[in-house]
Amino acid sequence: MKKLVVLSGAGISAESGISTFRDSGGLWDQYRIEDVATPEAWQRNPELVIDFYNQRRAQLEHCKPNKAHIGLVALEKFYEVHIVTQNVDNFHERAGSSNVLHLHGELTKVCNSDKSQVIDIGYRNTTSEEKINGTPMRPFIVWFGEAVLAMDKAIQITQMADIFVVIGTSLNVYPAAGLLDYVKKDCPIYLIDPNEVITKKEVLFINKGASEGVSELINLLL
Repeated sequence: MKKLVVLSGAGISAESGISTFRDSGGLWDQYRIEDVATPEAWQRNPELVIDFYNQRRAQLEHCKPNKAHIGLVALEKFYEVHIVTQNVDNFHERAGSSNVLHLHGELTKVCNSDKSQVIDIGYRNTTSEEKINGTPMRPFIVWFGEAVLAMDKAIQITQMADIFVVIGTSLNVYPAAGLLDYVKKDCPIYLIDPNEVITKKEVLFINKGASEGVSELINLLL
């Protein structure tokens, strides 16, 4: 089977009702990055940070994967599909994708301070008093200013792609956007997004939302 690697971003989850960060009305219109998504915020006001992620977890529980997530699962009948996602939701897994790598952490998990111990908590709320082996329990999220620990593995996956697909990301977030630099020269790149996305790479642009775009992608690949 040919290897199909997908880089997914916030745009694929927006159709499931999850707020994006950068669009008008998105999460950053309600919260400042500095207050909820940095190590300094965690040190300064852990209660606010925890409340922010408790709210996001509660929202996630009541949202469902959409046709784009489900369409990528259908491609597993014909390709070895690997998902590299910038998203912290679990829609790819809930849809049934077999190989999912989260670059920026996972909303339904928590960890200790150095992320060496990770625990799946599902959708439950957490508190600032909870600990893992004596250290404060924090969201398993890569905050601004922190290293993307899964990046090396993502590069390895990207380098083996026979087909590379980008869905719902502006390619402005690094180091994730830099994965395109590791795509083989002869590997076709499909880019699905309803908005213009600037990239130096030659891409086959599908100017549609995630669900419609994945449907068109399937027609092109099968």
